[in-house]
Order: sequence, then C-alpha cells, then structure tokens
Amino acid sequence: MPNSLITPPKKITIASRESLLAMWQAKFIRQRLCELYPQTEISILGMTTRGDQILDQSLSKIGGKGLFIKELEQALEDGRADIAVHSMKDMPMNVPDGFMLAAITEREDPRDAFVSNQFSNLEALPENSVVGTSSLRRESQLRAQFPYLQVKPLRGNVQTRLRKLDEGQYAAIILAAAGLKRLELSDRITALLNPEQSLPAVGQGALGIECRADRADLSALLQPLHHQETAYCVEAERAMSRVLGGSCQIPLGAFAEIEEGNLHLRGFVANPDGKRMISETLNGAPETGESMGQQLAQGLIAQGADEILAELVPDQGWK
Repeated sequence: MPNSLITPPKKITIASRESLLAMWQAKFIRQRLCELYPQTEISILGMTTRGDQILDQSLSKIGGKGLFIKELEQALEDGRADIAVHSMKDMPMNVPDGFMLAAITEREDPRDAFVSNQFSNLEALPENSVVGTSSLRRESQLRAQFPYLQVKPLRGNVQTRLRKLDEGQYAAIILAAAGLKRLELSDRITALLNPEQSLPAVGQGALGIECRADRADLSALLQPLHHQETAYCVEAERAMSRVLGGSCQIPLGAFAEIEEGNLHLRGFVANPDGKRMISETLNGAPETGESMGQQLAQGLIAQGADEILAELVPDQGWK
C-alpha cells in the first residue's frame, strides 16, 4: 500500500538501459508506480551504456557488469532521472557513495535455463558440442560437470544470443530463466537447471531500484515495491560476494532461499576450468542474512578460496 503520509511528486523519471529486457523491467516498475500514484507522471529515460556498446569482448575483460550501471547513476546524479531500475545480478557489490538501493522487488525464477533446438538437456549433448555462455560462473560449473563439452563466449542481448543459437553457432546456450520469462520467451526454455546443476548468480531474478542517497522521499515512495523476503536472500548473497571481491573475473555463485522460516544459503568459488570448486552451505534466521553471507565467505576462504582468488585477481591482495 502507498504511504498516505507522503505526497508523491508530480513527475518521476526512470533511467534504464535500452535493451528489450531492461526496458521491460523499467516498464514493469513504471506500471507498479502508476497504480500506486496515479496522479504522478512517470516516464522512462532510455540510455545506451558502455556495457551495451562493447560486444566483442567478455565482460570480465572490459570492466565487469558495472559498465551497465555507471551511465544510469550519472543520470541520477545530474538530475535527468530520479530512479534507476537494474537487474540485481548486474549491480556491483558495493553501491557507490551518494546512492542507495531503495527497494528490491519480489524475485522471478532465479534459475538458469538450458536452451537448445536439438537437445533436451545438458546430458544429451554429444562430445565437443559447443555451449554458449557469457558467465564465468556458468562456464566453471559446466566444465566441472561436462569436461567433454566446448564452452565458448556468448555476448549480446537475449534476442542476439537466441539468434546465434538459431544460426547454428552453438548446440546450446545457457541464459537466465527470469529474462526469458519476462520477455514472454518461456517457450524457448528447453530445460530449467536446478541449483545443484547450476548455482545462480548473486541476485539473479530480482530487480533493484536505485536513487540518490539524499532522496529519502523517493525511498519512502518505493517501499510498497520492496519485497522483504527477497531482500533477505539477495543481501545474504551479496554479502558473501562482497567479502570475496565478487566480479565478472571470478567464477562465483550464491543462492539463498527461505524455507519454513529458515534462510538456506549456498555459495561456491571455482577456477574457470572447473577443476577446483569450493562450496559451502549455511542455514539461519532470514534477518541475519548479511552476517550469514559474510560467514559463508569466510568458510570458503578457510577451504582455500583465497588461493583461487589470488590466481584470478592477484592485484587484490589475496596472497
């Protein structure tokens, strides 16, 4: 329910990337806000980010997922937009000074999806089949379980990735189920990968709404869109990743879910080739998710995750 003590502004501008999926996300938030505050004019400012422009290199080599965020934050800073809508798995682990994550929406399906025109699941792929993914997290898990497959980079928006599959460049590709479902492309999902097969990315399936830290008015307006159960889970995942310096350079996954009042958190760190994979699991109260994430990260380090990290990001002082 909207907060009756707060007077909504006459206008709210939402900053968004211009990809079809990002615009779907922005339009979804606009619709929710229009229902809550019908007197407010809500518009979308579409922007092209550096992450959208550089498609011939992997994200891990050009600066990570933060490349999708910086231009949107600049629009917030200079007043061209009031809020920005992000996929939480694209959000850097540390929100920059001067900004805040005002709301986290209820999670869509957090799982990865196997997409193929010829094969029913990963197990059905013949030796040397080419599987496309943009993620070191997915790549490491694929290589660990299916060392006989070829894993090759796959960049571009959802439609571009599907086109490359349809052109025969790949036998199969792995995408986030949430994006396919939001774009009404569920029929392209050949099989859903459970967390045991492919542990999801931090925040996968959830949307985050960012605004300037000095906009307490906006933060209050956005509270009806905030889903506390999802937030507990995402905060736990992000806390684990933050301790480990999580970025596109690190094959890392974390996934939390609340079952019967308990938060169940799983996490892993691996080499890109999947030959060494360290995992850990914790259970606790949902409201302790952030400290659980930190504790799980320390458990991974105790098992040797710091050695993997020292090889992958030597400049971050893991040795």
